[in-house]
Amino acid sequence: MQHQIIGTTMPVLEFNLAGGESVVSESGRLSWMSPDVTMATSTSATGGGGGHKLLGAIKRMAGGGSLFASTYTASGAGGLVAFAATQPGQILPVSVTPNAGYMVHRHGFLAATPGIELTMGFQQSLGAGLFGGEGFILQKLGGQADAWVQLQGEVVRYDLQPGQGMLVHPAHVGMFNDHMSFQITVMKGLKNKFFGDEIFLVSFTGPGSIWLQSLTLPGLAADLIPYLPEPTN
Repeated sequence: MQHQIIGTTMPVLEFNLAGGESVVSESGRLSWMSPDVTMATSTSATGGGGGHKLLGAIKRMAGGGSLFASTYTASGAGGLVAFAATQPGQILPVSVTPNAGYMVHRHGFLAATPGIELTMGFQQSLGAGLFGGEGFILQKLGGQADAWVQLQGEVVRYDLQPGQGMLVHPAHVGMFNDHMSFQITVMKGLKNKFFGDEIFLVSFTGPGSIWLQSLTLPGLAADLIPYLPEPTN
């Protein structure tokens, strides 16, 4: 399977599939494809059936994903399928194994080879203004697959050594190794019209790698509010 990431600010992930090769994405993420690619939509991205397939879909949806997954398979001499980023940022490839998974922000998963397992990795309610009241939600990428993740804005990676820590605003958390130790901490006394009188931070402890995103959609939305027209009755 060949792939390329095209563009800069709003990149596109393009696959050139040989006959019989497949790629998996959440339902509704397709941008374009050639006629020699067929799409099959179900509640499972990894195969299986019955209650196991439905349970996996429910876990995936709880983590911010879609109830349905689509598998794109090339026939004959092969074909092309592409997925465009939905916000300014970068698309990163990762290799997922049973012993090396990833936690990503709730809308981070873009596509993967068959064998990916996408479930809810973490969920906690935070301040009413943070993420529109949805709380801090992470998807977990597990299984055995190559996967592609979209992160927002510029991406900064830190490789933390054993015992080394980092405090990160939840909205800037893009992705990190799933074996890393982390917890939500609260800094009181910092008044902010968007977050109230408390600020929530994610406390990471190494060893492990974290990928942080410079653009936060809640922050962007807050910056745009003064420029939006007033609602009319």
